[in-house]
Amino acid sequence: MAASSLLALLDDITTMLDDVSVMSQLAAKKTAGVLGDDLALNAQQVTGIAAQRELPVVWAVARGSLFNKLILVPVALLISAFLPWLITPLLMLGGAFLCFEGFEKIWHKLHRNAQADAHVQAVHAAMQQPQADLVALEKEKIKGAVRTDFILSAEIIVIALGVVAEAALTQRILVLSLIAVVMTIGVYGLVALIVKMDDIGLWLMQRQGTHLPSQATRKFGWGMVQTVPYLMRLLSVLGTAAMFLVGGGIIAHGIHPLHALTEQFSQWSLLIHAAVGVLAGAICVGFMHLARLIVPRG
Repeated sequence: MAASSLLALLDDITTMLDDVSVMSQLAAKKTAGVLGDDLALNAQQVTGIAAQRELPVVWAVARGSLFNKLILVPVALLISAFLPWLITPLLMLGGAFLCFEGFEKIWHKLHRNAQADAHVQAVHAAMQQPQADLVALEKEKIKGAVRTDFILSAEIIVIALGVVAEAALTQRILVLSLIAVVMTIGVYGLVALIVKMDDIGLWLMQRQGTHLPSQATRKFGWGMVQTVPYLMRLLSVLGTAAMFLVGGGIIAHGIHPLHALTEQFSQWSLLIHAAVGVLAGAICVGFMHLARLIVPRG
């Protein structure tokens, strides 16, 4: 009897873990768009830090990210338990914010002015000064990255919650916890790799020897150093595109006529989601600029 009960329990646990695995994979796919931008943003946040401090800074931001998720996961579970009707509006708000961020990035690229460029150059020049307060700079970088992570983590958790909203409480806890841990390790592991790619490449370039393997290693290192700036740009572009696709998809799913349209023309769903995302982002940015004109700055 005890053995059969144990087997039944193991079967239930196995079934639940299978469900958790499937839902985690689905949630991971849903949140991939946010992570693309998360990766690019956080890699950019830690640039400008002294090379020997890059990994400690990434680790500090990763700890802040885990702390963010320790707050966000219980809040998300409480919402799903007591205010489940709030999940869809929160998802749509998160989607709208994604579209807003994506369109604002494009807007700033198109309307970048000389004053902004001068400010960036001044900041970089200040960092090169011997008397610069690098500790304060490092702390500011960490705070900025953790703030950015909190917003993106909230979006990731809410999107994942939307996937598992109808699941049992235990499954919701496991899926959200798994997503939180895996996404944090994955994102900041890749961020650490990206910010150290140039150092790794430089180390490979300094390898001694005249044999073919040594020459190939040096060329590979040179290629890594040359690739880093382009990789950052690619991540930024892919992240922005993913924000429109994911954000537009969330909004389209929450508005019945748009959802029906995407189901009717499923082969064009990505294009429809992207169009909805760009339009929603343009509207949000337009409202933001209008609000700034109406409300005077203090």
